[in-house]
Amino acid sequence: MKSKEIRSTYLEFFKSKVHTIVPSAPMVIKDDPTLMFTNAGMNQFKEYFLGNTVPKQTRITDTQKCLRVSGKHNDLEEVGMDTYHHTMFEMLGNWSFGDYFKKEAIHWAWELLTEVFKVNKDILYVSVFEGSEDDNMPLDKEAFDLWKAIVPEDRIIMGNKKDNFWEMGDQGPCGPSSEIHVDLRSEEEKVKIPGRDLVNADHPLVVEIWNLVFIEFNRKADGSLEKLPAQHVDTGMGFERLCMVLQDKKSNYDTDVFTPLIKEIEIITNTPYGKTEKVDIAIRVIADHVRAVAFAIADGQLPGNGGAGYVIRRILRRAIRYGFTFLDTKEPFIYKLVATLSKQMGDSFPEIKAQQTLCENVIREEEQSFLRTLDQGLVLLENIIENTTGKTVSGKKAFELYDTFGFPIDLTALILRERGYDLDEAEFKSELQQQKDRSRAASVVTAGDWQILGEEESENFIGYDHRSSEVKITRIRKVNSKKDGEIYQLVLNRTPFYAEGGGQVGDRGILETENGETIKIIDTKKENNLIIHFTKKLPSDISGTLQAKVNIEKRDLSQANHSATHLLHQALRKILGTHVEQKGSMVSPDYLRFDFSHFSKLSAGELQEIETFVNKRIKEQIPLFEQRGITYNNAIEQGAIALFGEKYGDSVRAIKFGDSMELCGGTHVQNTADIWYFKIISEGAVAAGIRRIEAITGDAVKQYFSDQAETLHQINSELKNAKDPVKSIQSLQSENASLKKQVETLLREKAKNLKVELQTEIQSINGIDFLAKKVDLDANGIKDLAFQLGENKNNLFLLLASEQDGKALLSCYISKELVAEKGLNAGQVVRELGKFIQGGGGGQPFFATAGGKKPEGIAEALQKSREYLN
Repeated sequence: MKSKEIRSTYLEFFKSKVHTIVPSAPMVIKDDPTLMFTNAGMNQFKEYFLGNTVPKQTRITDTQKCLRVSGKHNDLEEVGMDTYHHTMFEMLGNWSFGDYFKKEAIHWAWELLTEVFKVNKDILYVSVFEGSEDDNMPLDKEAFDLWKAIVPEDRIIMGNKKDNFWEMGDQGPCGPSSEIHVDLRSEEEKVKIPGRDLVNADHPLVVEIWNLVFIEFNRKADGSLEKLPAQHVDTGMGFERLCMVLQDKKSNYDTDVFTPLIKEIEIITNTPYGKTEKVDIAIRVIADHVRAVAFAIADGQLPGNGGAGYVIRRILRRAIRYGFTFLDTKEPFIYKLVATLSKQMGDSFPEIKAQQTLCENVIREEEQSFLRTLDQGLVLLENIIENTTGKTVSGKKAFELYDTFGFPIDLTALILRERGYDLDEAEFKSELQQQKDRSRAASVVTAGDWQILGEEESENFIGYDHRSSEVKITRIRKVNSKKDGEIYQLVLNRTPFYAEGGGQVGDRGILETENGETIKIIDTKKENNLIIHFTKKLPSDISGTLQAKVNIEKRDLSQANHSATHLLHQALRKILGTHVEQKGSMVSPDYLRFDFSHFSKLSAGELQEIETFVNKRIKEQIPLFEQRGITYNNAIEQGAIALFGEKYGDSVRAIKFGDSMELCGGTHVQNTADIWYFKIISEGAVAAGIRRIEAITGDAVKQYFSDQAETLHQINSELKNAKDPVKSIQSLQSENASLKKQVETLLREKAKNLKVELQTEIQSINGIDFLAKKVDLDANGIKDLAFQLGENKNNLFLLLASEQDGKALLSCYISKELVAEKGLNAGQVVRELGKFIQGGGGGQPFFATAGGKKPEGIAEALQKSREYLN
């Protein structure tokens, strides 16, 4: 059975059990501050488990894209080493929100596996929760009895809290689970060791394929458990492992989920799979990682230097490094695999097909960048080796190379072994642990339990229509962090405060008590469908009626910028083409930032045309046309633009200004005239195929024009109030260019004179013409001089040095004949001598240059250069 058929069979089976099939949520999470990525199928349903939202359907099934490379669920280092761990994987799931429970979940799981998929019952084992003294919980007898009626008792395994009690986190919904494991070993192996003895023992052929979680408790901040008012079912089956079972393979990578990618890697790199272990690991790493990276990009997360972006960059760099080391790939190639991935999975996940070009461009650019980093790292590693006494390289130095330049530590260790050196791994691990401890200490957040004060009304947002309102606090939680100290989080029965989302920052403002006490709201965010208000202190009477007041000035500025992003989006699609898609935005009171797909830098003319288009819409005074609670399909049929990487429900809100129509939950001006004016302040690249515009509106534009006028005044003052300042500046530029040419001419003449002088100083050492000299020339002058001196010589070794603006420069010229006959290399010479000037460099074998920050080391470098002639 092919993987596509396996996926559809699963979904159709649960559809027949009255489950609603829902699409996978984006793998990149945008509205949950506790998670970067979807790491389990239940993530998109957390609000239901927490009781914050009542689900419209009580039975749901799906296949969810998941990523496990950070935090508690981190499988990254196992990926490729074994045959069943992955960074990105599909989680097949069926869910019950207060509907059916253990009986149905267990019976349907067994029915699907053994009757529909025809899995041999004799290779299956099941586990149940054995109980926990710590939590005063007994054996899950209900699950045990249900399984006992289906399978022989010797196939039921008692599982401990680690393996058979599932928790969302340190706090929150949790419950016992039953796992289904499969034993794919040969009959001979099964005779030697029973499969039950290898369950949860990390055996590659005795693996868990399905976890049935029965959510019935809530873990409180003090560690205690309380019963939930409703019982839920949350199951997750590893799609790739299921394919391995149904396709009778011994490895996930031998299934048709991965074989098309592996075959393409074999073709591109001309390297066969299945011959050597190191090569096989590398190919598995690349096949796995390209899936994770491509789908993350398709879901809106570009590689970057921090947060989720850094995780994606790290995954891709791990793949590049394995190709570089074990497949001898020195040019970008991973991006070529996206086409295979798109063809293979595009029907089930159309986002990868729609974003294929973007994924290819971003991955190719990242590959090029990191390959340059590897080249630079190799030079720096050479310097570390040169400065090492003995045969053990400092772990601290290796950590600097890893931390500052991103040079992989395993590659460092490999190169050192090849050169006969050892790495002080203990010191490296110590440095790494110190960094992790610092990072963890800075980011640790401890949250207390929610103190429920009342459930008088639904906790809803009224800020589209009201900027102030009488409110009551329904729940309070105290949160501590090193960054922010002690913070209180409040939930109100209704709120005019907009919670951060859709690129727009959260509202600020105040809560006023009846006796005149003022509580500042410093931010507003959304978590698991709760609108949370952040404050440094609580009102003296937390049960009293409060007046909630949004900071109107900040809100007005934010929504002017938000409405401007919609007009900007419209302008970009009109002027550049409909290929333009929004790839991210940030809307604050101060400015707006808009990321979009486009293949080239925008010209000055295009930027002016975009500005003019937006300002024309502002001048037309177009009123806001808002539709709340319409269906997603209805909005799309009307021409609304839905943003990629966003998860929309059945009911959406559409914002329309004339011909601009988008799905959006943010706040907006009532009329485009309220924006006043739109001004672009910058445009540039974010990644391959992604551009960014930063712009301002309203009061910020007024300040911008005022600042520009002041700058012009100062320029005029410097130009002695010239009648035509532009013409005066052009005249100065022309004069400067002329003077530069004169200087260059003088330097060339100086070099000619030096040539005559230096020719008399060349010495013959061991049959080689040699000169090492400090001169008063810049880099270009030195290069001209070196080639002039070597013009009629075939045995010249020349090292010239200079000091310019407090920095040192070394340039080495070696006749090509010497390079061929003696094996001398100018690039290697300057890399090695560069350590005397605390710098480095490189170039070609016959000419290379190094720069450094220690001019005092020039003399020693010149002296040491003689040693190359021995």
